[in-house]
Parts: sequence; structure tokens; C-alpha cells
Amino acid sequence: MSGLKKIKNALISVYYKDNLEPVIHQLNALGVKIYSTGGTQEFIESLGVSVVPVESLTSYPSILGGRVKTLHPKIFGGILSRRELQSDIAQLEEFEIPEIDLVIVDLYPFEETVAKASEKDSLSFGEGWGEVIEKIDIGGISLIRAAAKNFKDVIIVPSKNEYTFLHDTILVSQKGESTLADRKKLAGKAFNVSSHYDTAIFNYFNGEETVAFKQSVQDANVLRYGENPHQKGVFYGNLDAMFTKWNGKELSYNNLLDVDAAVNLIAEFTASSPEERAGESSTFAILKHNNACGLASCDKLVDAYKGALAGDPTSAFGGVLITNKEIDLATAEEMHKLFFEVIIAPSFDVKAIELLKTKPNRIILQQKNVKLSNKSFRTLLNGVIEQDKDLKTETVNEMQTVTKVSPTKEELNDLVFANKLVKHTKSNTIVLAKNNQLLASGVGQTSRVDALTQAIAKAKNFGFDLKGAVMASDAFFPFPDCVEIAHKAGITAIIQPGGSIKDKDSIAYCDNNGIAMVMTGTRHFKH
Repeated sequence: MSGLKKIKNALISVYYKDNLEPVIHQLNALGVKIYSTGGTQEFIESLGVSVVPVESLTSYPSILGGRVKTLHPKIFGGILSRRELQSDIAQLEEFEIPEIDLVIVDLYPFEETVAKASEKDSLSFGEGWGEVIEKIDIGGISLIRAAAKNFKDVIIVPSKNEYTFLHDTILVSQKGESTLADRKKLAGKAFNVSSHYDTAIFNYFNGEETVAFKQSVQDANVLRYGENPHQKGVFYGNLDAMFTKWNGKELSYNNLLDVDAAVNLIAEFTASSPEERAGESSTFAILKHNNACGLASCDKLVDAYKGALAGDPTSAFGGVLITNKEIDLATAEEMHKLFFEVIIAPSFDVKAIELLKTKPNRIILQQKNVKLSNKSFRTLLNGVIEQDKDLKTETVNEMQTVTKVSPTKEELNDLVFANKLVKHTKSNTIVLAKNNQLLASGVGQTSRVDALTQAIAKAKNFGFDLKGAVMASDAFFPFPDCVEIAHKAGITAIIQPGGSIKDKDSIAYCDNNGIAMVMTGTRHFKH
């Protein structure tokens, strides 16, 4: 059975009126009686369409400054009544309650209001805070839940994103009749909307930065495929809030993973204020499979790019590139020689972007100044795990020298550089660096010795001299074997969290061989 239901009565109460006009005219053409309130009622009347004020049904005006308009048994009775139960029908007749077959609601813009309110106001119960509270929708969310619960008989349109489906499919193609499948589909989207809305409010009250995900299936960014062509992929998020896209094909699942890793990595080398950013070094990174294969900081951006490329010119092919500075023409000309998938920068010189755009599939993203969530999520088993992001970045003052020899000023600078990188590289990992340049890293190994051996071999393969280089480890050394291997390769300074019961053995080897070692007390696993 299709469960066809004819729309006779509709309740419309929306915040945004965008694209609502065709729906109103089509409902009117189908002879549907429309009930509405406040600004929505005025909008419908401005279209020359007859509308019944909710007040005439409830015998109560909108009260408390608009906080209470639709919260009334004559509204919710008409939505929640079960059409197949004679007792429900009898009560509708007794209390003169019309059956409501269609509910159209667009909730107050809570997240948009949070984004506009200043942090000071939101924390001090000032004007901004009060505005946010008034954007917590009560009647609208109740209407959505009631109509979705009774989807057997009622159509719920929970946001402006569903107007097109309602108009084209139900009102036009099906001439005002909905199928059970239509109603169930919209009910699912309705509970998605209500769940996301309540989560955003929860996050606000618990001090978390709300993240504006596009929650409905229709709104989601359907990707070409997932990690592999046989897997489906969807991105729930607002890329337009993150980037201005100047060129290229659509971002793939794997592109997005690399872009996320790149954005988080470059944040380590980007100051928080414009004044500080103006004076900081130019940093350029090249990523492949979520790990940096090249990274360098220099005075000139073109030199930073060349340094990053030298770290692993083989892996750089088809990679994702990112920098903390505006891309100038000189840098763009060097980059243009390489095939790469994506370039991300805070801005582009006009001539640089003209050159980069000559490759039609090359994805060019200008990163906006957007604060990201401090939480990360992963699905596993039959659930989801959540954690705080690793936002800890150790400074020189937080490094404890544990050896007789202290790092030189240059080595300390390289240790800070390498330690920033090691926390963004898959564990087990070892990073080798010198003069603010990534020489090589050992990535995702099951043994720390394997990670170090891999890094040394890679550095030598690309012609780097490791004498005077530094080593960073994401976790402690369980044995002194790594420091011995590093020493024999030419490493002169080491940074690691410490915490092994055999730390003293590694320290002793360093003392006996003139190596400087600092400990941070913070592990940076990245699985």
C-alpha cells in the first residue's frame, strides 16, 4: 500500500521565507486551507493568498513577545491525532479541532546567532547572550517532533531545504498527495534537524564551539566515491565557510582527508593575530596520505617551497600543498612545474592565481579565518569515540634538558620545528630536521626502531647530510637503541616526551657521546 494522503489543511510557521512563495501558490491552487502566525501570516497575505490566523483557532493571541504562539492543544491535537482511531476523531469533533496534514517549519537561526554574538557578550550574559537565548526555538521544534512522530498521517517539512521536494514532488507531480514513503523520508530528516539543533544548543551551554554541519541527506555533499571507487562517500559540512574555491574539480574523500591534515599542520606555523603573522617565517608543507613528506620554513616563500619539495620530490607528485603566506608569482612558477592535486593558502597574488588556474583540474583553495572544533570523532565497533584534539604545542620553556650537553640555540629552534611536525604524523613516528627543514620522517611503523631506520634511509636517499640534525619522537624510547642509531647517523640533539622506566639508559648513552636530549612530558600519538 502506498498510504496516499491528500493535503487538506497546512500549518506554516517559518523564520526564513526564501523559496516559500511557489509552495504557497501551489497549496492555494490545490485548495489547501493554510493556518499561520505572525510574520509568516503577513508574508502569505502579501502574496494575495487567504490564510487563517492561528489565533482564530486557539482563541489566544501570540503572547510573551512571541515566545508562545502555536503551543496549544488545538494545534497539537490536529497534528498528533490518529486518523484511524475513532476515539481521536471524536475528540477532534468535540473540541472543533481541524486535522492538520502538512506542517512547514523553519527554525530560528540559533547557530548563525551564536556565530554573530561576541564571545564577551555570550559569557557575560550581555546583549549578545540574550539574543542567542531568544533564538532557541520552542514552538517550532515541538511542531517538528509532533508532525514527524505522526508521519503515518502528516507531512513534516522541517527546513527550507525541503521546499523544492515538497513543491516539485508532492504538490505538483502528485497533485497534493503524499505517499507513506514520502512522509517517512521527511520524518527522518525532521529528527535529523531536531537532533542537530539540540546538539548545537548543548554545545553552546557547555562552552563548545558549534560546528555547522549540513545534516540532511539532500544537503550533504555527495562525493565521487569514498576512500576507494567501490565505496560510497558523503561529506557533512560547509566547505564554503572554510574556503573560497578558485579552480579545479570537486574535492574527493581522500582530498578532504589530506586537506584536513594540511590545515591542522599549517596552524602550528601560523600566528593567531594578523600582527604576529606579518612577522613570522614563510612555511610551506607538502602532504601525501595525511602525512607531511616535505616541510620547510624560510624568509622567502619560494625558498620554503623549494625546501619542502626537496624533502621528498617523489612523494610530492600528486600531493596536497599548503602555506601560511600569500602565494606570489615566483612561488607559483616553481609550483607549476609539479603535478599536485590541491593548493591551500590564505591568499594569492593575481598573476600567481592566473598561472595556477591554467591547469583546469588543479584545486585552488583560499583558506578563510575559521575557528575549527576542538573535538575529534571516529566511528568504531558499534559506536563513536570522541576526544579533545591534540592542541598542545611545547615551547622551549617547556623542554627539560636531561643531558650534560644542552642544545644550541639553532638546535632548540629545530627541536621546536620537528616537535610540531611529529605530532601531526602517524605513529609510531620519528622526524629528522635541520635548519627548519624536514629531512625525512619514519611514518606509521609498528616499531620505533623501524621508524628511525626508515627516516635515516629516506634522508640519505634524497642526499641529506644528517650531521648536526635533530630527531623528534612522538613517544618515549623503551630502550637506548634509537639514540644509538641516531648518533651513528650524525644526529646531535633529540626531543622526546620521556616516561620510560629505562630513560636513564638513553640519557646515559647521550651523555657518553655528547648528544643533547630534552624531554617534554607530553606524548603525541596519532593513530
